[in-house]
Amino acid sequence: MMRKIIVFILLAFANTAIAQTTKDRTAILEVLENQRQGWNKGDMEHYMKGYWKSDSLLFVGKNGPTYGWQKTLDNYKKGYPDKSAMGFLTFGIKKVEFLAKDKAFVLGSWNLKREKDEPKGYFTLLLRKIDGEWKVVVDHSS
Repeated sequence: MMRKIIVFILLAFANTAIAQTTKDRTAILEVLENQRQGWNKGDMEHYMKGYWKSDSLLFVGKNGPTYGWQKTLDNYKKGYPDKSAMGFLTFGIKKVEFLAKDKAFVLGSWNLKREKDEPKGYFTLLLRKIDGEWKVVVDHSS
């Protein structure tokens, strides 16, 4: 009898963990979708809401590492000065993996359709749940 109770309790906790992961996975995908929508409206500040607003934010791109939310925003604005340069962004999410209850890893692809070209590449993200919200704390895009 005691063994059945222990198994029941373990299953109850396992289901809670799975439910939390599903909820958090959905929240992470919403962060990325909100970023994509902001980008496609030409609203870089809206796009940046998905990032941790901290000097410790790390963005790694073709020019190497950049630290800080403001510096990342400035670089985006320099590289994509207007809606035409921003184009139309789509993501292909390949993997969302939880490293801890408040940390997740995301692997995905990005595709930018513009009038004269169509750059594309891949990204890896580290997200943290900060004050109840998922934020990108590390972005490596290529």
